[in-house]
Amino acid sequence: MLISMNNLAEVAAAGSVAPVSLWLVIGIIVVALFFDFLNGFHDAANSIATIVSTRVLSPTQAVVWAAFFNFVAAFLFGTGVANTVGTGLIQGSVVDVYVVLGGLIGAIAWNIITWLLGLPTSSSHALVSGVAGAAIAKNGFGVLHWSGWWSGWGAILLFIVLSPLIGFLLGMFNMVVVSWVFRYSTPSKVDKLFRRLQLVSAGVYSLGHGGNDAQKTMGIIVMLLMAAGLGQYTEPNPHHWINTLNVFQFEHHVAWWIILTCQAAIALGTMFGGWRIVKTMGSNITRLQPVGGCCAETAAAMTIWFATFAKVPISTTHAITGAILGVGSTKSVRSVRWIWGQRIVMAWVLTIPCSAFIAAVAYGLIHLVIKMLR
Repeated sequence: MLISMNNLAEVAAAGSVAPVSLWLVIGIIVVALFFDFLNGFHDAANSIATIVSTRVLSPTQAVVWAAFFNFVAAFLFGTGVANTVGTGLIQGSVVDVYVVLGGLIGAIAWNIITWLLGLPTSSSHALVSGVAGAAIAKNGFGVLHWSGWWSGWGAILLFIVLSPLIGFLLGMFNMVVVSWVFRYSTPSKVDKLFRRLQLVSAGVYSLGHGGNDAQKTMGIIVMLLMAAGLGQYTEPNPHHWINTLNVFQFEHHVAWWIILTCQAAIALGTMFGGWRIVKTMGSNITRLQPVGGCCAETAAAMTIWFATFAKVPISTTHAITGAILGVGSTKSVRSVRWIWGQRIVMAWVLTIPCSAFIAAVAYGLIHLVIKMLR
């Protein structure tokens, strides 16, 4: 839902939605779920890097642990983030199924490129900028809608800075507090305690990751179906038995079949894991002990949970990276390999323009192929 659902509904009602093949729509849904899978695959490092680098769990145990909580998030957070992402980014009249497809191709291509380079970039930013790039290729920069710094593009750009900063400060704060509380305890006792607590912190982080990130793909599928004139398949059933599993009774704006398939896709991606990025996050930035891993995961989880309950889509990658840097910096400035921080920041800066460019090229090629086939 990278545009207003109401706007899409108006376009569909006005008859401006061009008829498209049902098989094409199904195919694009599969591509969207593949992106969601890659999101989990790419971001597995965020969920498990600290718990693997501290040797609390083996890599296999860690991905299963994280994937379970990724999926369970479907029943905790509602779909507020998806609803927020769905308003005010792109003019509704511009979106068609080919814009969605071009955007997905751009996001997937950038995720694969950064995975090969071992860089933990934001899949979320790749997705929204990819769809924006495809829409710009269709109708120019006028399709983008600016609504201030606290919503739409403003909030996305603002939290590129705020999410790692909040994670950094909370990671540093957690580490200082824990160090003070356990200042008289022996290192072995602290290590034993936080090896257990890190299981909890990793699970809580994975809940936040699944709750925030999967909703972006839900929004893409809803946008696709609305653009194709199939909006009736996106509407939630208030009498569905699965509603009894909605723990906090948050309102759902999306049908359960979309919610569950997206949560399953991101969980499956997490199980396969992006090991190149695990190395970067778990050991190349700074060396972590269980106490540090627990503090970093807790800091990132606090950041993501707050944003999710506030219905703000953020980069979970930015949150955990900032938290790891914050924990590492409490030891000494030299204990953090800042060169990796510089490389990561550079990848963050490049994500929006590169994903948008690739998506624009993809949309152009799709449009060219359609012309040739007609």
